[in-house]
Amino acid sequence: MHEFSLAQGLCAQLHGLARQHRAKKITTVRVDIGRLAGIVVDSFTFGFEVLAAENPLTSEARLAVTLIDPLYRCDNCGATVRAETPPSACSQCASPSLVREGGDELILKQVEME
Repeated sequence: MHEFSLAQGLCAQLHGLARQHRAKKITTVRVDIGRLAGIVVDSFTFGFEVLAAENPLTSEARLAVTLIDPLYRCDNCGATVRAETPPSACSQCASPSLVREGGDELILKQVEME
């Protein structure tokens, strides 16, 4: 269950940011998770909630997760499209030469602190 260790890393990062900004409380945490990251969102959220509850700094923090589809770029014409599943061909030039970019990320997008 690597989701718990990812949640631990997120909490450590949040504590560091709070120290850096002299925050007393973290209220909202927004993360983007790529659909191909291999992260079970429910497990990640549960791990975060358990760990966040252990510290007064994060005990009231709300985690907001946005799932991000990968981007597919055409090697022929450069057109791009976000899609949950790989397209079979470029919608602009019909080339089958598509390259996936991203979709496996875990990005801390925003932290709201007081």
